[in-house]
Amino acid sequence: MKSSDAFKTAGKSLTQAPMRSFLTMLGIIIGIASVILLMSLGSSAQKLILEQVQSVGSNLMFVIPGGPSGSRLASPASVQGIIIKTLTEKDIDSLRGEPSIDAVTPEVRGQARMVFENNDSETTYQGVSSEFFAIRDFKVVKGTIFTKRDEETFNKVVVIGQKLADDLFGARDPIGKTMRIKNTNFQVIGLLEKKGVGPFGIDQDDLAIIPVTIAQKQLLGIDYFAAITIQAKDVYNIDYTKKRVETILRLNHRITDKSKDDFQVSTQEDALAILGDITGILTAFLTAIASISLVVGGIGIMNIMLVSVIERTREIGLRKALGATNGDIMKQFLYEAVILTFFGGVIGILSGGALVTIIYFILVNLLSTGWFFSLPITSIVISVVVATVTGVIFGIYPARKAAKKNPIDALRYE
Repeated sequence: MKSSDAFKTAGKSLTQAPMRSFLTMLGIIIGIASVILLMSLGSSAQKLILEQVQSVGSNLMFVIPGGPSGSRLASPASVQGIIIKTLTEKDIDSLRGEPSIDAVTPEVRGQARMVFENNDSETTYQGVSSEFFAIRDFKVVKGTIFTKRDEETFNKVVVIGQKLADDLFGARDPIGKTMRIKNTNFQVIGLLEKKGVGPFGIDQDDLAIIPVTIAQKQLLGIDYFAAITIQAKDVYNIDYTKKRVETILRLNHRITDKSKDDFQVSTQEDALAILGDITGILTAFLTAIASISLVVGGIGIMNIMLVSVIERTREIGLRKALGATNGDIMKQFLYEAVILTFFGGVIGILSGGALVTIIYFILVNLLSTGWFFSLPITSIVISVVVATVTGVIFGIYPARKAAKKNPIDALRYE
């Protein structure tokens, strides 16, 4: 039998029971749509996270206390809540004297209840130096930022984000008003422009930024820093500046063996590489989970084909009696499995693409997020390949079972 004739025969057999054929394809449709959807969401999330990190600045470095933990994917000790006091004012002064560094800002953070009249909000306050605003490109739409003199004279001034301003002041102008942070009065001198969600999901509009000296001495009672942000000069290579930072900190901390560093220095490229690895692993994991449904769909096709072989036993016997070979019978049933898988794959691809488009529309237009539309070609290619392989693998056994039937016994089957 020619392949074209086998395809026609297989197609006619499937159209005789369209509902059963559709239900058989359903597992493949769901599986392929799931693979496309999850790979698309993973790719979109990766682009969104990397874009947010890149928006912070390409010539920035971040110093955090605590030595390397071995794996670059492991969380630093300071992030895990362990208090490390190795970054001090001496480090800031030394780094500011390095020619390849443009600006340096120490940082401390805390969580506190902020109050204005009858309104309050539990949010994050950040103690920084005046260089922070230029380094991180934080601009004010009203008022001004605090100065070096405010730090030195321990002025209780604060610059707030727009969400915090809305929570505390509503429609009123916050500039000049007095708010309480941890039972200490601060005068609002600046309102930041809207920034949205920043790297690692931090809401940059729900912040109170105060001079680092006030945050250290009066709110937290510490003499060390939680982090240091460094802006390298553009004329210097970022890797060179990173090495200079490491050398300065080792000298300050009297470290001769770099494997015993009590700090970590990371650049923008380091952060992007780590995030790329994490999101890549997550996407692969989700795709593997979604692919399980393809296997389930393949098993469903095999079961239905086995039922079909039993139902069509007399037909198989009649075909063999009229001269059909084992190869002809096997080819017909295998083609039926492939056709089911192919059309299930096509519908699955269209369904997955439609779901991705709908989710993108909701996230961007209804929820106003900065979501990226992504429909990776690899997801479609993987879906097509897996669907084809699934149809062939799970169609072989029923096809062979049909081909091996004895024509006399098949004709006698009731």
